[in-house]
Amino acid sequence: MRKLLTTLAAATMLAGAAQAATVYPLSRATILVGSPFDFKVEFNSVVKPEDVKITVNGQDYTTVLGKGDFVAEEKGKDDKVLGSAVILRNAKIAKAGKYDVTVTAGSETKTVTWDVFETAAQPKAKNIIFMLGDGMSVAHRTGARLMSKGMTEGKANGRLAMDDLDHMAFIGTSSTNAIATDSANTMSAYMTGHKTAINALGVYADRTPSSLDDPKVENIAEAVRRTTKKSIGIVALSELEDATPAAVVSHTRRRADKAEIVGMMFDVKPDVVLGGGSAYFLSKDVPGSKRKDDKDYIKLFKDAGYALATDKDELQAAAGTNTGKILGLFHTGNMDYAVDRMQLNKGTVDKFPKQPGLVDMTKVALDSLSKNPEGFFLMIEGSDIDKASHPLDWDRAVFDTIEFDHAIAVAREFQKTHPDTLIVVTGDHTHGVSIIGTIDDTKEATEGRERVGTYEKAGFPNYEDKDGDGYPDSIAVSKHLAIFGNNGPDHYETFKPKLDGPFEPAVKNDKGQYEPNPAYKDIPGAMLVPGNLPRDEDTGVHAVDDVVLQSAGPGAEGFKGYMEESDVYKVLADTFAMGAPAK
Repeated sequence: MRKLLTTLAAATMLAGAAQAATVYPLSRATILVGSPFDFKVEFNSVVKPEDVKITVNGQDYTTVLGKGDFVAEEKGKDDKVLGSAVILRNAKIAKAGKYDVTVTAGSETKTVTWDVFETAAQPKAKNIIFMLGDGMSVAHRTGARLMSKGMTEGKANGRLAMDDLDHMAFIGTSSTNAIATDSANTMSAYMTGHKTAINALGVYADRTPSSLDDPKVENIAEAVRRTTKKSIGIVALSELEDATPAAVVSHTRRRADKAEIVGMMFDVKPDVVLGGGSAYFLSKDVPGSKRKDDKDYIKLFKDAGYALATDKDELQAAAGTNTGKILGLFHTGNMDYAVDRMQLNKGTVDKFPKQPGLVDMTKVALDSLSKNPEGFFLMIEGSDIDKASHPLDWDRAVFDTIEFDHAIAVAREFQKTHPDTLIVVTGDHTHGVSIIGTIDDTKEATEGRERVGTYEKAGFPNYEDKDGDGYPDSIAVSKHLAIFGNNGPDHYETFKPKLDGPFEPAVKNDKGQYEPNPAYKDIPGAMLVPGNLPRDEDTGVHAVDDVVLQSAGPGAEGFKGYMEESDVYKVLADTFAMGAPAK
């Protein structure tokens, strides 16, 4: 009998768990005191409003958060009824502390706990420069050091600018719906303090079909606008609507809502906005536009007082206008890789021949933003580290890491004359990439793999920097780095840098599956590498490994040990005292 009762009790518990409501923000959420957020309860069945009971620390939730709207039947695709819901927009909690939120309705019950935190009473720094190498893994950093500085007798011949940032932490990158991750949910966690689902930006991903009605959380641009008089800047090599820059300003379940993201960016109006993606700023009647409406955001930004720049010369001219507001759009899509812009003239450089580099944009942004006596928040993304890593184009990825490090060096120089500046350098996620030795192209071999040197046979690569610009004069040296990824589609490994243009490892066949790109089949030494991903994947995918964060300046002491990406926001908020205790 006892065993039967135990079994029945367990079954009852499982049934109750299956009927548990969902509450947003999720349990263990960290919420900045006074920060607006949307509160939502999703019931798995249709319930009566009089049966709903919601308490916060034992009190009726309306006394703490305000009164929400009851939705009798929330609908999904094809008007399928999903259950009832309670939604409260722009809730705020004025006092720091632990908050237990309990929801019941019929057989459904759920309790979540929130940590509402306050910050220092006074700012620790005047400026924050948040620098993100998209997809930057340890191997990218090591490769950048070896390729740009060289090595003699086992010791690096120089250091990267990021090497000397003196506070460090390991950062967990996983999303709320998987251990895996993308650039949207990761950067969103950095910029809001809330973890979220893959593809989501500034929202908790709810069950409704619309990507634009999910429960919002305040992002850092909104928090800076709400609590300070500081300027805001965004610099990226990607489309400005891409996940990383978009996370600074936007709210959507679907990172592909690029036209809408431009509108959200305009609503916030960062003072300096530099990058690619002009196609989503143009009215639909303009050739090259990707909008489906007649909104002309270039005109709207210009009418709002922004100087427009479309190439490196115009960027310098805009920097001299002293308006304090610059919109730089240097490509209709993502800007080209650094090695193509600087050396090879491949990719789309012929169509966009005067693209500024990340260093150029960083200098202009810092010069413009620093004119505000109140200070600034600036986000700078080395976007193309990730863009090159997906197609397994490791030489391009490493070269872009070098450019990213040069931008870090510019920020460090700025910090010398502005010591009230916090610099944070990190990645959003990693790639499965490692350096295992070198590849010797002078060695005669039928198979490219026979030119790979490991252990003592690796020796040292022979990159040169004769002009002293901090970049290798060429990536096509006779002894180059052996860099390989641990995941990808079926493809041909050539064991050589891709000098004819960016690597495209796989192409779609008539069955809709990806197969090795035959363009690389007959390159001497090329070998077929069987993929280890589903056949609907055309490139490599992100890894779940922790990323490394390094920092220097006032507030950097907050970074240590293991941290979740959402914990990083707490340090940023504390540095600007955006949740100062009530007086």
